[in-house]
Amino acid sequence: MSIRARWLGQVPYAEAEALQRAVHEHADVDYLLLQEHPHVYTLGSSAKPEHVLREPATVGADLVVADRGGDVTYHGPGQLVGYPIISLAEWKAGQRDVVAYVRKLEAVLIAVCADFGITAERSTGYTGVWVGPDPDHLAKIAAIGVRVSRGRTRHGFALNVDPDLAMFEHIVPCGITDRGVTSMAKVLDRSVEMRAVVDSVVARFAEVFETATPDRQDVAWERPDLRGDAGEPPKSESATIDIALTRKRPDWMRVRARFDDGFLELKQLARGLDLHTVCEEAGCPNIYECWSDRTATFMINGDRCTRACGFCQVDTRKPLDLDLGEPQRVADAVATLGLAHAVITCVARDDLPDGGASGFAATVHTIRATSPGTAVELLIADCKGNPESLATIFDARPDVLNHNLETVARLQRAVRPSAGYARSLTVLGRARAAGLVTKSGLILGMGETDAEVRAAMADLRSVGVEILTIGQYLRPSAAHLPVAKWWHPDEFAALRDYGDSLGFAHVESGPLVRSSYHAREGADRLVSAPH
Repeated sequence: MSIRARWLGQVPYAEAEALQRAVHEHADVDYLLLQEHPHVYTLGSSAKPEHVLREPATVGADLVVADRGGDVTYHGPGQLVGYPIISLAEWKAGQRDVVAYVRKLEAVLIAVCADFGITAERSTGYTGVWVGPDPDHLAKIAAIGVRVSRGRTRHGFALNVDPDLAMFEHIVPCGITDRGVTSMAKVLDRSVEMRAVVDSVVARFAEVFETATPDRQDVAWERPDLRGDAGEPPKSESATIDIALTRKRPDWMRVRARFDDGFLELKQLARGLDLHTVCEEAGCPNIYECWSDRTATFMINGDRCTRACGFCQVDTRKPLDLDLGEPQRVADAVATLGLAHAVITCVARDDLPDGGASGFAATVHTIRATSPGTAVELLIADCKGNPESLATIFDARPDVLNHNLETVARLQRAVRPSAGYARSLTVLGRARAAGLVTKSGLILGMGETDAEVRAAMADLRSVGVEILTIGQYLRPSAAHLPVAKWWHPDEFAALRDYGDSLGFAHVESGPLVRSSYHAREGADRLVSAPH
């Protein structure tokens, strides 16, 4: 058995729950998802309301109902929360031995504590891991609450590394009135590094569950700076990645301009209808090919973005008010071009309560009213992960729902400082759960390794993504991230083959590929199929 271990950083509880469900539904390998949560109290299946002693909002916490076993518990910064999503072996008459699984989780946590010089133990009649001077004076250092469905596990454990223990005073932790709660830092009377604990958990989990060496990927523990000086990659990154910076653009990245009638006609149409295209705003190298073929990606909700991603040249000045006539003009352009497949994207609009979701919905509905035979593909921002905003988009029933992961786990904070690896996977998982065809994309050349790219591809497939695009990063200006590597066409071909082996329905992988490149070809394999 192999396992993919992922350190995801701080993830809101609801997003972690949605991500678990997506991986549980679609992954055919085992996962160990590791993260911290913002302050939250969770109620298990046997929780009693009176065990919540204080209104959670008054102490800056959320309250959610979880479909795991157990009573009420707390999750928050400084606590390592692990969600193993693994297949349990059959035990009796096809059933799974859940008790044995819980005992293994306890063994993992006891071994982790021992790695830090802490003597921890089980306690008869209680679930979890305990420390104390004697059996009559024990405090819980790790809680366990699990759920098993179709032989696969969800939820898991929470190890108190160095959380604010005062947050436990507002509940009856796990419904136990005569025992306290402690942490590794309190027992040791010193700070404990979360990264070291994660390292220990991954190693001990592999030992206890007898897995192969885990495929380990972490989001950045500290925000890396990939910009460097005078366009050079920073020494810390280039030393660890061992790739040379090639300033000269290779021949396979050179694009010949084609100002033919098709290109000029679409350009005039966009100007005449006062529309924005991501083809122009993002400096897409395929603009001549696509526009000559009367294909364009329209950008809605204005042309000013509230985020400043390190790879993107879209305008980041203060956004203007929404243009309510924009959906109709986009629909008119789609009708004029006679498009069979229309791609609509947007700038991020974090200044809007719904993140711009209503603009997407209005555009889809208007195109469908004007051109009912046109398939509509949306390339959306994450709407800050807001379920209501995402539901507004999903309810419009686009034929394809695209949200780009963009880069590997380690580089997310440098490349997309206002986004997140787990959040993007969650958006895609939620879209798939809503019955939509899902699509995502990666751009290469910012310092990632081949192994990291393959891990990101595997994660995308594990939340149900069906269409994938992979292309080469081009630096828009000296103010943007430098190109750390020009990936060779043969490497892109190898990634396409790997994507096929993972089960993607369509993988478009090549140096000049962008999110909307050959969008219709990829969607044609799926749009007509029943979901």
